[in-house]
Amino acid sequence: MKLAVIGRGLIGAAAARHLCKMGHEVALIGPDEPADFAHHNGVFGSHYDEGRITRILDSEPFWRQMNRAAISRYGEISAESGVEFYREVGVLHAGPGERSDVASIGKIAAEAGIFCEAYDDTGLAERFPYLGFAAGMQGYFEPKNAGHISPRRLVRAQTIAAERAGARIIAEPALGISEGGSGVTIRTRSGNVEAERVLVAAGGHTQSLLGQSLGFTVYGRTVAMFRLDAAEAQRLAGMPSMRCFGPKGENPYILPPIPYPDGHTWLKLGGDPVDLPLESEADIKDWFRSGGSIPVADGLEKQILGRIPGLDFQERRVVPCMTTFGTTGLPCIGPLSERVIIAFGCYGKSAKCSDELGRLGGMALLGEVRAELAP
Repeated sequence: MKLAVIGRGLIGAAAARHLCKMGHEVALIGPDEPADFAHHNGVFGSHYDEGRITRILDSEPFWRQMNRAAISRYGEISAESGVEFYREVGVLHAGPGERSDVASIGKIAAEAGIFCEAYDDTGLAERFPYLGFAAGMQGYFEPKNAGHISPRRLVRAQTIAAERAGARIIAEPALGISEGGSGVTIRTRSGNVEAERVLVAAGGHTQSLLGQSLGFTVYGRTVAMFRLDAAEAQRLAGMPSMRCFGPKGENPYILPPIPYPDGHTWLKLGGDPVDLPLESEADIKDWFRSGGSIPVADGLEKQILGRIPGLDFQERRVVPCMTTFGTTGLPCIGPLSERVIIAFGCYGKSAKCSDELGRLGGMALLGEVRAELAP
């Protein structure tokens, strides 16, 4: 079957790989990463980065299933592409012990068969001496099938693997879609692409590309990056990825020191205290070109200095990204019409499990849909 996938990001590239391996003719459509955010006038993505937390543990069974399935195929994706993108450094889930979401972690992990080491505040200080923990803190360390991935390298790996399996890569944005009786026409700058069916996996751009709301809201997010010298990176060399539980604005996620393409090592922190809706395509582009929120980054800097006492960083960088939220807690994967299928809306959870979400998107394109995910 002649198919097209719009969106050369995490989910779209994964879908293309799976569909090609099933023997279908696939065109994967989407531009390369912008070289200059401030002057870019096309589409943006949130995978232009080297650090995303990956783990199996989640409070929701659906996401645990997605995580487990995707992580089990990391080795397969690397083997097919020759690109490494995963480091198993573990994930520390930590917060005040009296919080219900913290107290429930041990039970969820036990019921799901996820091994975690449990620590009280004293144990946390002994196990992770470079981190700061207040009295009453409780932590659960997930050491296996957990750590961090490079979303940028994962997209590269999926794209290479898809191309090796027969995909045609069209490194341009989709400008429009029109559906006819015999197929779908996708308009690009260099001409039209014809397909029998199309999967739209364009992240925050999905609704604007389709010209209709599907009940999801795109939010602008700000990440703060802290550049470390060699000595500080070495001091924190054993650091895991972290999920910090607390009230909104005091619940950051933290990535350990990671080498970046610029030759430096950066520690990353995210977790916005407020939601910033991006209500149009113009809003999305303006947000990425703006460089993110300095006040949010200031708050994140205070958070990191409290979480890692004595942190010595050389430079701070502020980076914008976006997430897409609905009302069900589940992504939207299913048919919009007979020939147009969508896969998006992942609540900031999709990087680690994007291979399984892409596989589900590919199956939806072929007519197999999980009822709870359909729009």
